[in-house]
Amino acid sequence: MPQPLLDVADLSVRFDTDDGMIHAVDKMSFTLGAGEVLGIVGESGCGKSVTCMSLVKLLPETAVIEGRALFEGRDLLAMSSRDLRRVRGRQISFVFQEPMTSLNPVFTVGRQIGEVLQRHLGLSRVEARARSIELLDLVRIPAADRRLDEYPHQLSGGMRQRVMIAMALACDPKVLVADEPTTALDVTIQAGILDLMRDIRERLGTAIILITHNLGVVADIADRVLVMYAGRKAEESPVDDLFAHPQHPYTLGLQIGRAH
Repeated sequence: MPQPLLDVADLSVRFDTDDGMIHAVDKMSFTLGAGEVLGIVGESGCGKSVTCMSLVKLLPETAVIEGRALFEGRDLLAMSSRDLRRVRGRQISFVFQEPMTSLNPVFTVGRQIGEVLQRHLGLSRVEARARSIELLDLVRIPAADRRLDEYPHQLSGGMRQRVMIAMALACDPKVLVADEPTTALDVTIQAGILDLMRDIRERLGTAIILITHNLGVVADIADRVLVMYAGRKAEESPVDDLFAHPQHPYTLGLQIGRAH
């Protein structure tokens, strides 16, 4: 068996609050292979996002993170801040849930994508603009050269989400973490975003962790599914097996909820 791209073992996350310790993630273990799509499914608050954000230490300082997260053989949780900055955004990128709050409303789309390219890859302004147009073409935004000079509020919700995906792909990452990328989008636009992510995996070989509460989304794109409940892994299996033979009552409940 080839070595997994990402190997997470016994990951636990707790938050130190005024009311004591809150345990958000408890002994999570999973792997991600190169070019694989792993769906992490569960209801809001079950620890899906915290699990993934903890891998690159995007959590508040009150978070206590334990366990191991090997990325290409190196433990992300043991890295210095300097080394982790070289991984975060460049080799492991995130597409966050709400593009309107993730994009800066006072800067053009081109400036925001260009800053990523200039900071991480050292491109000149002219080079960054040319590459930004290529990225908008990649995520199927029409008239990319014109859209580059527009502001986030001038774009539709689906367009803004595509811009976020373009920014996440700017440095050709090996892992793309997509946190509820289709939430708040209508069904037709959801289908387009999922089709785009499938295309990205096939064309670029990018491994994807898809965080969602919607089993229908993972059925459409994932290779494997990990179901979370109350900070723990309820079950994990290939996507077809999960739908054919769910092993945990919570998974069955999610399926019934999807059917209705």
